[in-house]
Amino acid sequence: MNATITLTLGDIGLLLLGLCLVALLVSLIVLVGNLVTTVKSANRILADASTISEIAAKRSKDADKMLDEASETISAVCQALKGQQSAFKASAVIVNGIVSLKTLLAKLGKANEGNEK
Repeated sequence: MNATITLTLGDIGLLLLGLCLVALLVSLIVLVGNLVTTVKSANRILADASTISEIAAKRSKDADKMLDEASETISAVCQALKGQQSAFKASAVIVNGIVSLKTLLAKLGKANEGNEK
């Protein structure tokens, strides 16, 4: 039994081309797998950024409110010192400003405790 295999250059070329296509297919499968992992990671990062932006916007509004109340308090004290406002109204505005500041600091303290956990 004498078996002879004859390969022409065309057959060898087709064999090499098939092997290259298989290697390309494996590479594409690995690339798509890595791409899926990357997209999932990017989605997590974007979700975190969205949460941080919401927190920053809320804190900004709180700080803006506190600054408005502080400005009102300072204005009331200045007017009281100039004699343009009653002492009772000036003290009420000061107390309101202090209460607002205390509330804001308490909220910030609770928010920081929640972020640290």
